[in-house]
Amino acid sequence: MTRDRGEDVDRAGGQGGVSGQTIGQGGVFGQTAVVWPPWASAPGPNVSRETSEPGAAAATAEEPSAGVGETPLADQVAIDAQRRSRLSGKTFPRPAQTRIITVANQKGGVGKTSTAVNLAAALATNGLRVLLIDIDPQGNASTALGAQHHSEIPSVYEVLLGGRPMIETVQACQDVGDLWCVPATIELAGAEIELVNRPQREFRLHQGLTELRQSLQHAGQPGLDYVIIDCPPSLGLLTLNAFVAAREVLIPIQCEYYALEGLSQLLNTVERIRAALNPELRLSAILLTMYDGRTNLARDVVQEIRTHFSDEALAVTIPRSVKISEAPGFGQSVITYDRNSTGALAYLEAALELAERGGRN
Repeated sequence: MTRDRGEDVDRAGGQGGVSGQTIGQGGVFGQTAVVWPPWASAPGPNVSRETSEPGAAAATAEEPSAGVGETPLADQVAIDAQRRSRLSGKTFPRPAQTRIITVANQKGGVGKTSTAVNLAAALATNGLRVLLIDIDPQGNASTALGAQHHSEIPSVYEVLLGGRPMIETVQACQDVGDLWCVPATIELAGAEIELVNRPQREFRLHQGLTELRQSLQHAGQPGLDYVIIDCPPSLGLLTLNAFVAAREVLIPIQCEYYALEGLSQLLNTVERIRAALNPELRLSAILLTMYDGRTNLARDVVQEIRTHFSDEALAVTIPRSVKISEAPGFGQSVITYDRNSTGALAYLEAALELAERGGRN
């Protein structure tokens, strides 16, 4: 699948930027119309845990059921209509200060990158200024936002190990006016080994992000509303940097029991970091992903999470969706790829709920 992503990256002067935009000392400047940035319960004994009754759709107890339809598809269409109605006319509140959220789970395949990218896009398409930092060497979040991330591109690697100002690594997302990305390149794969003997190794991302926010303030530019950090599926030094830089942790959890096994370890890690390195860090949200309402297993996992994490678990669940999987192949989030799809509507509702919470947890 190919898609015209617009102009290639301009590397004049050794700084990253998007061709067709003004390159200055600060990095990528917004296009003429863009003011910011200066850079661009268990089942009964005879009930199967595999499948539920045919009329079950991907709705939760908190999400009003569309009623009993003739088919699961009809139910889902009705649920999507309800979601559109709830989202219609909604204003996403702007936070009083920048919310820095790390999206983390050491287990892979739980929808972590999809969650980071699509929450960022959902917030940005609703009038909020959002920066996504890709700190996963795989660079999937960069791909999903259409950001250039080959080896010659200034990236988060240079911020962590080369002392490069983060403002020089930022790229503007071509599809969403208020969304920017600090990409990850393949060099990041060796960063954890290189960071071992570096001073202040846990604070490298924190320092880069602090300098970025100060640069915006000194330039008289509007600040960021959200910084979302996409982590690798591990608890190494890269994820540790993300935890130290953030104030909030959002954990995506797949609706399967294997996904629950590492949760206690992750929560213990968050507590240790809060005690030793970042007292502001806290778990603010758990998002249940890849939900299939046709299975009792998925319902059991949802119930268990919401029983033990009633304050943190978001009411919205993210269903399994082909559109969510397709969108990165076109260098897009599902929000811009198909805004009316089931997956996009779910992420829009999740972003609204996250924004309305305002980091209160």
